[in-house]
Amino acid sequence: MPEPTSQDRVAIARGLVSLVITIVIMALLLFVPAGTANWALGWWFIIAFVLCVLIAMAVIWRANPELFTARSRVQPGTKAWDYIFLVLVVGGFIVVPLVAGLDFRFGWSAMPDWVIVLGYVLFVLSFAGQTWPQAVNRHFEPGVRIQEDRGQKVVDTGPYAIVRHPGYVTGALLALSMPLMLASWWALLPALVAVAALAVRTPFEERTLHDGLPGYTEYTQRVKYRWVPGVW
Repeated sequence: MPEPTSQDRVAIARGLVSLVITIVIMALLLFVPAGTANWALGWWFIIAFVLCVLIAMAVIWRANPELFTARSRVQPGTKAWDYIFLVLVVGGFIVVPLVAGLDFRFGWSAMPDWVIVLGYVLFVLSFAGQTWPQAVNRHFEPGVRIQEDRGQKVVDTGPYAIVRHPGYVTGALLALSMPLMLASWWALLPALVAVAALAVRTPFEERTLHDGLPGYTEYTQRVKYRWVPGVW
C-alpha cells in the first residue's frame, strides 16, 4: 500500500471540505426547485450519496492515496476538446436533482416503488464500480491527457482486465440511477446527456491513448471491449 504524502493529506482534507460544499449545493438543487424541504426521497438521496462517498474515499485513501491530489482539479495538458465533454457530463449530473425537484413539486412523474429500489441498487453498485478502478489506477484523472509527468503506464488489472473503460460504464449507470432514486422520469433526460457524453468521449480518449501511450494498442488486443463485454 503506497504511503500518503503531505500533499495527499492536504488533498483529502480539501476533498472533505468539497464534500460539505457539494452537500449544500445538492440540497439547494433538490429542495429549492421542490419548493419544500419536506421531501423524503430528497433526503434519502443525500444520505445515500454521503455514505457512498465516504466509503469510497476511505477505500481510495487506503489503496491509492495520491489520487486525491491527481483528481483535485483538471490537470494541465488536458485535451482542449475534453473540456466540452467535462461540461456535458458534469452539467448532466448537476441538472438531474434540479429537474427531479421540479418534478416532485409539480407531480409530473408517477414511478413504482420497485423502480426506486432498483435505482438505489444501481447507485450502490455503480459507486462500487467507480471506486474499484480508482483504487487500482493511479492515473484515473478527471481529464484526458497523456500523463508523462506521472510516468503513465497501461493498467490492465482489476476491472481493466474486463473492459477498457470501467469508470465510464459505471459512471453512466450512476447517472441513470439518480433519477430513479428521486422518482423522476423527466430527470432521465439530463442523465442521458451525461451518458451520451461519456459514450462519445470514449473513442476520443482511445485515440489519444493509441497515439501517445506505449502499450495501449497491445492492451486493446487483449481486452476487446470498451464498456460491456460482448457488446461494445
